[in-house]
Amino acid sequence: MQADLKTFSALGVYGLNAVTCVVAEIPGKVSRIEPVSPGLVREQIEVLARNFPIAAIKTGLLCSAKIVTAVAQAIVDFAPNIPLVVDPVFLATTGDVLLKDDAIEVCDEELCPRAALVTPNLDEAARLVGAKIADQQAMAAAAQALAHKYGTSVLLKGGHLTGDQAVDVLFTGGDSIKFTAPFVRGVATHGTGCTYSAAITAGLASGLSLPDAVGCAKKFVTASIQQRFRWKSLSGEHLDALNHRPNERAG
Repeated sequence: MQADLKTFSALGVYGLNAVTCVVAEIPGKVSRIEPVSPGLVREQIEVLARNFPIAAIKTGLLCSAKIVTAVAQAIVDFAPNIPLVVDPVFLATTGDVLLKDDAIEVCDEELCPRAALVTPNLDEAARLVGAKIADQQAMAAAAQALAHKYGTSVLLKGGHLTGDQAVDVLFTGGDSIKFTAPFVRGVATHGTGCTYSAAITAGLASGLSLPDAVGCAKKFVTASIQQRFRWKSLSGEHLDALNHRPNERAG
């Protein structure tokens, strides 16, 4: 949520949040997650949709099957014609499971088909297509399969692949487009997926086409990682964290 708001501010759009859960976490550790009631999640979306000129929507960690259903139905009821970016947050960077199987199934059936764009990483996409994704050829096939499954565009993020380039594949309108950037190694990143999908949403809200929104978002995330903030622990050891210097100026 904080990554989303900072990203929106940095890219010149006014961000709004409907809180689905409260998470206690730091880079490398998810300590605790407590969900908000589905009714309250729905009411937050309704209040915002009725009172603000919303130009684009994104989802993040939805925590439970009931919350996924509440979000999907609220979007249908209160914001049916607004571009929706679904970031299917199933797993933390640490490998912690953030969404149980029943919630993933509801997301797969009720939310993803309503999206203008779905942005899974390799592990999430593998769960959705039921097959391991080990290289760029498999990425392209998986992105196309998911696009056909949901009847929408899919951006498959390839940051977990080995190599010198971080390659993402956008399948939209029958075309496959690659976005590449130098892979920054030795960094304990946290929130890159949230930042990426938020930046795409900001681009769509600003009137960019989907390919242009993805391209700008890719550059923004890459620059954020390269300009990361480093702080020292109590022992004096340097620790890495993803920090958006442009966001600090905006905040």
